[in-house]
Amino acid sequence: MNIFLGRLSVNQSATHHSAVLNKADNKGFTLLELIIAIAIFSVVSLAGFTIFDTVLKGDANSKVRSERQNELQRAFLLIERDFLQIAKRTMRIEGEAPGNSFLLSSDDNFLANEQAIAFVRHGWTNPGLLLPRSDLQSVAYRLVDNTLERLHYNFVDAVVGEAPKIRPLIALVESVAFEFYDGKKWQNKWSGNNLPLAIAIEIETSDFGLIRRQFLVAGEAQSTDAGGNP
Repeated sequence: MNIFLGRLSVNQSATHHSAVLNKADNKGFTLLELIIAIAIFSVVSLAGFTIFDTVLKGDANSKVRSERQNELQRAFLLIERDFLQIAKRTMRIEGEAPGNSFLLSSDDNFLANEQAIAFVRHGWTNPGLLLPRSDLQSVAYRLVDNTLERLHYNFVDAVVGEAPKIRPLIALVESVAFEFYDGKKWQNKWSGNNLPLAIAIEIETSDFGLIRRQFLVAGEAQSTDAGGNP
């Protein structure tokens, strides 16, 4: 009888212990643990999104800046090509009489209300003279609505009513100025029947600030000796 009671007591103890273990195994997370887990996940997710967004913005800014630099490089290459081929020839505007200078600017009543320069250049390709024009080209640069534009006409001496071909070059330009080098100093204006040794262009942009480029002028320019005598 005692043995039976002892076995019964042992079985009851084992059953109670098993029930306690099963209850412990079925116990879930507390509310505090869930809140902490959600907070950690949110912090990690926010950090990952911030890094990803920063990378995307950096890539977009790099593309915009690269395109802007390419725009400036293309424009300056075109300007250099034009300045290197300036011809010693006057030009007519709107059928008027030719000017006295090879370089026209806003001071010469050319596009008087705009910052501009105009001249005639060599080297306008015309293979086999298939087109009814010469290889000379009337070219002008002007600033309109914060955009530096290049203009050219189909004929050297533009007739009345002929509209120029306009090509936008550089955007976000606040001002543009030209200077001319005579072998001694830079001048803001140029006149006479000769060409400067070099031409400088200064462009004030809203993103890169002041940009100055200087270009040599090929051809017959006025020369001086060491004593300053022609």
